Amino acid sequence: MNLHRKILVRGRVQGVGFRDATWRKAMELGILGSVRNLDDGRVEILASAKSELMEQFENWCRNGPPHARVDQIQISESSSVDFLEFRVEY
Repeated sequence: MNLHRKILVRGRVQGVGFRDATWRKAMELGILGSVRNLDDGRVEILASAKSELMEQFENWCRNGPPHARVDQIQISESSSVDFLEFRVEY
């Protein structure tokens, strides 16, 4: 059974390759969903994965890629959406 999460990441997470790195990590783990920048400077991630993979992905999101600085992460359950891939939204 897949878990569905909405992950909001605050910090220096825009303009540092966070979305692209998130896409790469999602592809590595087989996560489905999307990532996008929000107008308030946060990054929003919608993710769907098996429990053990979701835990690894959430742990990665707590740090992000090398040039990012994650100050806060907020994880909540998300409604089930049938994603076919993981995509970067612009």
